[in-house]
Amino acid sequence: MKTLSKARISAIGTYVPEKRLTNEDLEKIVDTSDEWIVQRTGMKERRLTSEQEFTSDLCIKAVENLQNRYPGALDGLDMIIVSTTTADYAFPSTACQIQDHFGWTDIGAFDLNATCAGLTYGLHTANGLITSGLHRKILVVAGESLSKVTDYTDRTSCVLFGDGAGALLVERDDSSPSFITFVQGTKGDGARHLYRTGLRSDLKGEELAGAGKMVQNGREVYKWAARSIPEGIKLLLEQAQMKLEDIDWFVPHSANMRMVESICEKAGIPVEKALTSVEWFGNTSSASIVLALDEAVKHDKLKEGDTLILYGFGGGFTYTGLLAKWGVSASGK
Repeated sequence: MKTLSKARISAIGTYVPEKRLTNEDLEKIVDTSDEWIVQRTGMKERRLTSEQEFTSDLCIKAVENLQNRYPGALDGLDMIIVSTTTADYAFPSTACQIQDHFGWTDIGAFDLNATCAGLTYGLHTANGLITSGLHRKILVVAGESLSKVTDYTDRTSCVLFGDGAGALLVERDDSSPSFITFVQGTKGDGARHLYRTGLRSDLKGEELAGAGKMVQNGREVYKWAARSIPEGIKLLLEQAQMKLEDIDWFVPHSANMRMVESICEKAGIPVEKALTSVEWFGNTSSASIVLALDEAVKHDKLKEGDTLILYGFGGGFTYTGLLAKWGVSASGK
């Protein structure tokens, strides 16, 4: 059964830092090669923040990009939701920093942390708040400075991560809502395979490595994602009473191109229908989906009215999949 929605995705903006980290650059840092990285991940380069550039800076520039492309779109904004695992501070939230920068008043602002599923969690939350009638216009921002928490001595993981941010506007629309249905779940016992330490250094009695850097068991993450996401896609389609042929684009978290290819194969989705950002931006966690969407917009692939499966998944383990209509027009109206 289709879920009730009265919210539409109506505008998009993105930003990535200027600094590039190529595979050739990584060859000088760790024992790796361009061939090895491309073969296993599909990645060619990533963008990295400068020493004095942080997640709030990326998010603000993504919002400014949205404003420039869709003048007046943020008038009447009444909530900011930011997805990030790499906030500048424990508090204040990145959302509060965005509010302060733009000087918006009478507006709510909070961060959420669902790691690489953060963008879809944020969209799901915004849809619920708007459909319930509590809010009318919500800015959902995803931003990450993963380079600041990457262990560049770990040759298996340091090749993966990059920095970037994106923003999507979700607003009330009773006649042309975006959101059709969703799947969501958590597998908390997988947390030991992907984590970054915080105030404690153990997890359920287990001693953890990392010292503030990301630690990933890529093989276990890969196995979980390749197994569970095709099942989630099947459930999304069943709930919406739709078929794979009805889907224009599959937009998964761009963790690793080989993982995306495996998911597509198991789900029966032609890989040509997958929108990704992994080749030139690496794994940008919660920002990867919105970066992929905007790349498709800029290359005139993604059109208003296209039917999408947006599927975020990551540390926790947690995931949210959304079946949605792309509601952004070329003019921003």
